[in-house]
Amino acid sequence: MNLKNYMKDKLIFIILFLFTYSILFLLFCAFKIPNSLIIAVTFLLFSLLFSVILIDYFRKKSFYQLLLSTIEKLDKAYFVIEMLEEPSFYEGKMIYQALYDINKSMCEMIRQLENQTEDFKEYIEIWIHEVKLPIASLVLMAHNHPDKFDKNSKEQIRRIEDYVEQVLYYVRQEFAEKDYLINAVSLKKVVSNVALRNKNEFLERNIDLIVENVDYSVYTDSKWLEFILNQIIGNSMKYKDKKNAYIKINTIEEKNKYILEIIDNGMGISKEDLPRVFNKSFTGNNGRRCAKSTGMGLYIVKRLCDKLGHKVTIESRKGEYTKVSIIFFKNKYYDVLC
Repeated sequence: MNLKNYMKDKLIFIILFLFTYSILFLLFCAFKIPNSLIIAVTFLLFSLLFSVILIDYFRKKSFYQLLLSTIEKLDKAYFVIEMLEEPSFYEGKMIYQALYDINKSMCEMIRQLENQTEDFKEYIEIWIHEVKLPIASLVLMAHNHPDKFDKNSKEQIRRIEDYVEQVLYYVRQEFAEKDYLINAVSLKKVVSNVALRNKNEFLERNIDLIVENVDYSVYTDSKWLEFILNQIIGNSMKYKDKKNAYIKINTIEEKNKYILEIIDNGMGISKEDLPRVFNKSFTGNNGRRCAKSTGMGLYIVKRLCDKLGHKVTIESRKGEYTKVSIIFFKNKYYDVLC
């Protein structure tokens, strides 16, 4: 709020004042009022005019500037009413009351939407746990009766299982802190569990799994980390491009962090797609070649790593390799808790 714009807004008032003063001046002249009195009255009227304008301007300026600056600082602008005091002038009181009513209505709507979302998430979680039972039965049947389930049937069952699990973690990611438990986790054990889960896939696709230097403990949640690794390895298997395909898992220890690397010699990622691989639903050129791609795996991986306090990076060269790195920081804060 600046004085120039404020004066433009008060232009009609000023014109009316000048018109009224002109009539008064003509009356003074007609009645032959002494010049000294005319000057005194003129001085008093114009002093009153400028005093009223300036007092009103500075009173409103302080309120509106505080309002605008507070809105800029807040992540959720509709909470601005909580940061303001009710102004003393009538126009400001009306605006304050309007903002209060808007904020109250918005908070009620947000609370209603949050409750609906929470109910939906609870339903999805229950549904997923229910649907896991017939999936587990199918997996067991396929294992016990290999003559009745061909390779394609087993592949479809595995895909259903992976997608159901992906939905579960996607639903939980928003409130991941309520579900995970941070403690010292053996990378060797986590990698072994992931390898065991995907052993049939490695054999069927003729992919060598090379595991080196993973005998470290990091602070994370074992269940969530297994899901993250499973998503990354699943991508590596999905985009296999060579006969002598391999996936290599390796850990590098540095001064204040451990870096878990998952490297494959698959089809790689094009340079233009690489910056967007963690975006939601982004499939890129490889996704167009593989109809199975949903573009959600790496997006969820990135979100979960952020929630767990880890960092995930990716580098690749088209037709040569892809390397995904998960960085675990050596945080002494967890040493105190555990």
